Amino acid sequence: MQTPSKEPESSSMTHEEEEEILYDISKLQEQVQQVSLAQKATESKMDGLRKDVEAKMDGLKKDVEAKMDCLKKCVEVKMDGMEAKVNGMDAKIDGMDDKMEELKINMNKLLQEMVTNGERVLKETHDKNKRNVNHDSIDSNVGSKTHHIPKIDMRKSDGKDPATWILQMEQFFDLNNVQNTQKVRMETLYLQPNQFVWYQWLCSRKQFITWVIFTKELIATL
Repeated sequence: MQTPSKEPESSSMTHEEEEEILYDISKLQEQVQQVSLAQKATESKMDGLRKDVEAKMDGLKKDVEAKMDCLKKCVEVKMDGMEAKVNGMDAKIDGMDDKMEELKINMNKLLQEMVTNGERVLKETHDKNKRNVNHDSIDSNVGSKTHHIPKIDMRKSDGKDPATWILQMEQFFDLNNVQNTQKVRMETLYLQPNQFVWYQWLCSRKQFITWVIFTKELIATL
């Protein structure tokens, strides 16, 4: 026994409803297409913006690198200039050292010559004064017994404590009745070489030197 076939159910959707659904689908597709176009436009803008940023960053990087390279070169040039100046200063200092050494040698030579000349002049003056003292002694005692001034073991003046040295010399002069004209001549016999150089300097400044002038100038050297 065959079972009778079931008849298909008739659609309950009307033609207007179908058209409305189709319209909604069409609108939705349209919106999806607009969203897709908008997304593509956004992506295009973002890609353009990214490229623009990258280009600016590359330009900025190149500009910074160029400035850094220029600054490096400027620093190197200035450092080279400073090094040249330092080398020049070193050369000048070396030259000054050489000149100072040469001046030192010349000063030592001059000092040695002065000491040598001073000792020579001191000896010559000593002999001359000795002769003059003997001559003055003879002249001052004409017609009487020759007045001999004894030589004493007197320390020579080295410029230290001149007041004591002057006092001792004056005592010696008084004990031996040494005339004023002979005092300055005799005192040169008791001067150290450096003091005799000072005595020569004093003679170059004054035309006539008495015992009073001599003692005053000697004490003033302190």
